[in-house]
Amino acid sequence: MSDAAQPTAAEVRAAVEAVKTALDRHLAAVERRTGEDDQAVYEAFNELAAAAETYDELLYDRYDEVTPFEIPGAEDSLPPYAGPGEPSAVSVLIRRDYSVAEPQRLLAQAQRVEAAEYEGVEGLNDDAATVPRALGVLFGEFEPDEIASRHKEFGLEEGDSTLWVTAADEPAEPGEWLEAPFDEVDPERVLCRFDVSAVFDEDEDADHEDDGIDEDALDELDADDELDGDDELDGDDLEPLDAER
Repeated sequence: MSDAAQPTAAEVRAAVEAVKTALDRHLAAVERRTGEDDQAVYEAFNELAAAAETYDELLYDRYDEVTPFEIPGAEDSLPPYAGPGEPSAVSVLIRRDYSVAEPQRLLAQAQRVEAAEYEGVEGLNDDAATVPRALGVLFGEFEPDEIASRHKEFGLEEGDSTLWVTAADEPAEPGEWLEAPFDEVDPERVLCRFDVSAVFDEDEDADHEDDGIDEDALDELDADDELDGDDELDGDDLEPLDAER
């Protein structure tokens, strides 16, 4: 960066003052928190993240130094909420991904549903003999939440999922958005968002990869050796690293 384009010392000083102000506002919002999803805390967090990022950039450009702190997820967070202060309606946007892990199990479950629905009518049960048809039968019969809780029974494997709650000025007209339900999502009207992904578990596993059991060391232990004074090592107490929580 050229000297002409470098920020001035005054600009860096102003940026750090903005961080101090944002810190005070964030603490005040936390102290006045009215619930787990308090909007004022959310907005103060985003303001602090933006102020800290600006200061970090100016500090580096001017003095070739960086700050020792980082606000997680600041770059990927939603923009500050800009919807109505007291929304009179909300829309809940849900996406859940699955992979068809066991097609035969999926087909069998769909055939059972059709057999129960059309009991005594020959031939109708054969309509569920393809995976697309079977998926249509199951998702038509069961609520999405029930499929989510019983996905293994249906031969499905969970992928990522997300739920967004967005604010609206008034309820939509019947049939208004059915053709394209997710096309007009305004990020600035998202009240809250909840994500579930295996990538979070992978990050956690990476953070604790050194916490695993040393199998070579275990091989050298005798079953009668004492651990921590009185406790004996019991094989039933050892859980695999990848066990489901």
